[in-house]
Amino acid sequence: MYTKFNDGNTDNSIALENNILEENLENDIILHSLNAIRSMEIIDIRTGCKLGFVQELVIDIEESKIVSIIIPSAGKNWFNKEEDIEIPWGKVIKAGMDVILVDTSK
Repeated sequence: MYTKFNDGNTDNSIALENNILEENLENDIILHSLNAIRSMEIIDIRTGCKLGFVQELVIDIEESKIVSIIIPSAGKNWFNKEEDIEIPWGKVIKAGMDVILVDTSK
């Protein structure tokens, strides 16, 4: 994982590796690898329910942004063909170090 932030002053620019976060400012940007995102648990902040883990990301290539997160439905297995759950990126409240907080009531 890399953390990079820059408030316009080059002395305050930092890049860190190996999941070490020495400083956390309001204007920091946390960059995760796809493997790191897939291991992040999705939690609904309204109910506290664990919704699952990221299975896929839907990305708008033209605008270079994440559109939504796909997680498997709770009862999905080889014999059950339930649809995956798509959470629009606009419902993501915070993407932290090991969890993604969403508000599904929005």
